[in-house]
Amino acid sequence: MGYAEKRGGYWRARYKIEPGKYGTVQDATGAKVEFRTKREAKKAADEAEATGRRPVAPQGRMRFGNWANAWYERQDLAASTMQNYRRHIEEHLLPTFEDRELGSISSADVDTWAKSERAAGYAEASVKTWRGTLHLLLADAVDEGLIPSNPATKRRGRGKRAGRSRSRGPEKAITTALGVLLIAERAALLSGRDDEFTALVTLGFTGMRWGELVGLEAEYVRPAEVRIEWQLYELDSGEMHRCPPKDDSRRTVIVPSWLAGLLRAQTARSCSCHGRAYVFSGHRAANGAARQLGPKLVDVARRAGVSTGTVSAVLNERDSVAAATREKVVRAIADLGYVRGATTTTLAAHWRRTGFATWLFQPAATGRYPGKEPRPVPILGEPWPGVPVRGRNAAGRSDTCWVPIAPGLTPHGLRHTYKTLMIELGTPPVLMDEQLGHLDGSVQARYSHTTPEMRERLRDGLTDLWTAALEVRREIRPGSPVRVLDDLLSEGARSSPKFLPNGPGRRLRAGPS
Repeated sequence: MGYAEKRGGYWRARYKIEPGKYGTVQDATGAKVEFRTKREAKKAADEAEATGRRPVAPQGRMRFGNWANAWYERQDLAASTMQNYRRHIEEHLLPTFEDRELGSISSADVDTWAKSERAAGYAEASVKTWRGTLHLLLADAVDEGLIPSNPATKRRGRGKRAGRSRSRGPEKAITTALGVLLIAERAALLSGRDDEFTALVTLGFTGMRWGELVGLEAEYVRPAEVRIEWQLYELDSGEMHRCPPKDDSRRTVIVPSWLAGLLRAQTARSCSCHGRAYVFSGHRAANGAARQLGPKLVDVARRAGVSTGTVSAVLNERDSVAAATREKVVRAIADLGYVRGATTTTLAAHWRRTGFATWLFQPAATGRYPGKEPRPVPILGEPWPGVPVRGRNAAGRSDTCWVPIAPGLTPHGLRHTYKTLMIELGTPPVLMDEQLGHLDGSVQARYSHTTPEMRERLRDGLTDLWTAALEVRREIRPGSPVRVLDDLLSEGARSSPKFLPNGPGRRLRAGPS
């Protein structure tokens, strides 16, 4: 005959297996069941002894924490998906439901939990994602016979104040082709390299996802297209995980000839790690390396309007530099507070999403570093659009700051921008889905196909938008401190009909004169 054994604040059910040997009632995962009363434990023990086999706990008695652990161990998914499930469960589900029995969780409990998450300041989209994970966990518990129904199932329209619009997030910020160019120029000024210029222009004119850009390999850059085969996904551990793109959306992206040229030039400086050549490399110092303490050599060169070689010659006290030029370099060094040897050359192999957005993209798009109290990016106004001031008392040494270009814009917002540009160009929906890696399951999409003529029209349209943006930028100021953009502006000025006597053709503009 079985018996109930008191164990702290609960009872466990013990039953006889053979003479001198007793077992404990367990749940489906092998964890010991904790009963609330002696009577329940005694009944379960008697049933176990009568059946002569290891019993399973009564329906709904397993604790959510035990089931979540068992459920997670059974999954065999992509590393990024496993990481997301683990974060959802550990940070948002277990704090509320860990010690609850599955059968005791009601729909009202789930709604109360979701309401508390919103009250904590989390976005509606995030709460919806976490609820989806909870629904998946409990749906599998229903399939296992642990509970009769799923309390996380949400009936349509029930309990909503304003219909479907209540769950929609704020409108995604986008920009124009000219906005993409100007933000890319500022990002390159902040980083001191051309890489960030090429990267942001690529995002804005191809609609790549962030991981696809970071994981773009040199072998997939072709004369008129880029093949998206892989992405690099940043795990919580800091490791960059190479995996297929989201939803396995491998595809070929149209690239205009001018962008193909930028990517070819960038590929010559590509990062080689993990046995592969990646087009783009990181910009901030690698973990454990010395951090940047002040302005860079390139900042001094831009401020003085000379090459980095000239600045180096001045620092090395060579006689080959003219006195007037030497004076300009010395004045630029004093203005910026440049200290030789105060910067590191050890960079991380790849960009980190948060670091890139915080220290490059957001300051370039808004003119301010993000934070509780956003502060303006300190710059010296000449040469336009300005040289960022770094180091001690940077704000005191600056003489101006940047105005916002696209407040609220994020790197992913450039993907939305690309879709908007394609709509403006009249691109067929089937080609837009192909470019973005989306899948339309409608009958209309099933009978729609892309053609070479469609792709060529899109390529020409993107070239027209880029040419117009360059023309407007040239009217603002004919040159740029960013070398790659300065070359583009100079090349465009030489080939523009404006500079050819009796030249045919029209002059492209991004807006009214």
